[in-house]
Amino acid sequence: MQDETDLFIPLSALQHYLYCPRQCALIHVEQLWEESRHTAEGRVLHERADKPRGERRRGVRTVTAMPLAHAGLGITGIADVVEFHEASEGEQAFPVEYKRGRPKAHRADEVQLCAQALCLEDMLEQAIPAGALFYGETRRRTDVVFNQALRQLTRETIAATRAMLVSGSTPSAQYSPKLCDACSLLDLCQPKLLGRSTSVNAWLARQLQDAQPPGTAAL
Repeated sequence: MQDETDLFIPLSALQHYLYCPRQCALIHVEQLWEESRHTAEGRVLHERADKPRGERRRGVRTVTAMPLAHAGLGITGIADVVEFHEASEGEQAFPVEYKRGRPKAHRADEVQLCAQALCLEDMLEQAIPAGALFYGETRRRTDVVFNQALRQLTRETIAATRAMLVSGSTPSAQYSPKLCDACSLLDLCQPKLLGRSTSVNAWLARQLQDAQPPGTAAL
């Protein structure tokens, strides 16, 4: 079990947690990883942005691979791209995160991006109202507004992820075809097998409990 006060959570862990808490624990607690076609494509997409550099074009200064941290929230990571747009009171930061696929129904990508904005606000001492997600499959940006609801979800996710990582425990497997079949850790996680084993154990426990004579405690 880690000391909660010393634990800085990687920004990527927030996205992993919202996708699947067990996936998050396998990666960040048990240190397991397995490359898949999807993760390989994502890695290639990030290669250009992951090289630290800066450039200015048409009033926008672009910085790639920018280190981020927020000591108060205990989060740290690297922004793919941060654009600094010229404004009347200086430069306005605008984070951009690169993703392999397409926009998703869940908000995991938005939370990861919002966490970047919280870091930038703390580091630059300026409000960051919006950012963008760039999806490789659609080759388009999706703008994200950092409203109060998203900020609250992000802070709650940080707290929940921290609690799980500090506990050092990995949630049990629960098979979901839509999520599990697309996960690169499917073979390591074995949700079909382990999820079924959990169900069988629970069934056996119920049968044993029902078989006990009245007033008799199970051994």
